[in-house]
Amino acid sequence: MQSNNPVFRRSEEFNAPGSNAYGNQTYAGNGSAHQGYGQTGYTDPATWGTGTPGQPTGTTPAVDHGPMTIDSVVQKTAISLGLVIVAALATWVMTPDIENGEVGGSLIAAVTFGSLGAFALSMVNSFKRVISPALVMAFAVLEGIALGGLSKLFDVQFGDGVVSGAVIGTFAAFAGTLAAYKIFDIKVGNKFRMFVMAAVFGMVGLSLMELVLSMFNADIGLFGFGTLGMLTAIAGLALGVFMLVLDFDFVEQGIANRIPERESWRAAFAMTVSLVWIYTNLLRLLAMFSDN
Repeated sequence: MQSNNPVFRRSEEFNAPGSNAYGNQTYAGNGSAHQGYGQTGYTDPATWGTGTPGQPTGTTPAVDHGPMTIDSVVQKTAISLGLVIVAALATWVMTPDIENGEVGGSLIAAVTFGSLGAFALSMVNSFKRVISPALVMAFAVLEGIALGGLSKLFDVQFGDGVVSGAVIGTFAAFAGTLAAYKIFDIKVGNKFRMFVMAAVFGMVGLSLMELVLSMFNADIGLFGFGTLGMLTAIAGLALGVFMLVLDFDFVEQGIANRIPERESWRAAFAMTVSLVWIYTNLLRLLAMFSDN
């Protein structure tokens, strides 16, 4: 089954031809001829290899660590989120305190560097065919740097437990979405996938447009703290929950299809993105409510 989610679409295993429409694995010999005499590659001398007797010839296959399991997904997701949290705390502690409303250049640099770096790696990880654990962890570190600096700015400006409330709310949203997914046995259809991914790309496009406009002092407040900003924050929060539903669905199908264990990193990356998305929008909403 092919996915409309770019994170999983690049995975050959998630879209393997051996998976049927119900997510079940098919096996060799199901309607296909067995390899035997007269077939190229079986008795053709040109394909025979040389080497030490008793040793396999040809290309050495990749090490098989077994199929992806719920435990492997949980472990990789914990590593990714752990790096985000550690990097965020380190950024918060190591950047200078904000005094008299004056924001230090190092704090702005951390937010800018972390945000741009995380965005670049998120694009690479989303469209990379073979998932790279190193790039996923690098993304988590850069995302943590950006969130640490951003959270510190919000804490100084709004206070009143805005940051802690956003953290608690994010994990509550994760737990609530997972519970609803399992209890109500939510089924994800193609139309829902297409809607969510179109909305994600639309939100990213609006963010880039707002960034460009802000360079010319012409931003329209889509991600500010006015009424329009509140509407986009609510929409972003709902979209983050929908993204989590897609993540749960793909993990469930991946486990059922017994895809390679390395794909746990792809699932971890996707859920980290969704949780960061929820956190940033929830942080904005709480800041607006506390400001009022």
